[in-house]
Amino acid sequence: MGGSLAGMALAAAGAYVIGSVAFAVVVSRAMALPDPRSYGSGNPGATNVLRSGSKVAAILTLAGDAGKGWLAVWLAALLAGTPGAAAGAALGVFLGHLYPLFHRFRGGKGVATAAGALFGLDWQIGLGTLATWLIIVGFLRYSSLAALVAAAFAPLATLFILGMDVRLAAVLVMAALLVWRHRANIARLAAGTEPRLGERRVT
Repeated sequence: MGGSLAGMALAAAGAYVIGSVAFAVVVSRAMALPDPRSYGSGNPGATNVLRSGSKVAAILTLAGDAGKGWLAVWLAALLAGTPGAAAGAALGVFLGHLYPLFHRFRGGKGVATAAGALFGLDWQIGLGTLATWLIIVGFLRYSSLAALVAAAFAPLATLFILGMDVRLAAVLVMAALLVWRHRANIARLAAGTEPRLGERRVT
């Protein structure tokens, strides 16, 4: 038990470092765009980067954030091969994105990184969650609402596919944190002031 806990903690720590790379900031700097934390929602994520007017930067940010989520879990599975290590990595990379070591602990909301981590845990969970997000965005064009619905779907899919597992606990924590990080969006959705995908926010 102690060894498994140590492996889980080690996987979480390594994944946290990987998650701390904020691709919204990295890509924006590389493409000489404004810091995504200085405009729109102030969130260093793909949706806010899209408000800069650069679809390429937004796509690269999305790919980078999702990719690091998958990479962290894949590495944990490769090196340790235990559900506990995979769960620790999923939670660690997600926390790294939310509170990045390299960016003064000011991170994004974690939607793309969580999606990547879910694909790392099980491709069926990842695909189902992604499909849920795409359906909501396709019909309603609210990225935040899609993220909230996907956050509700992910633990149910994990329970159905993996059962009562330590990985389910990690997904539940991730879902709860994702909802918490979207509390301002929830208030705007209720007030009818939440911008749709692709719209710019002045404040």
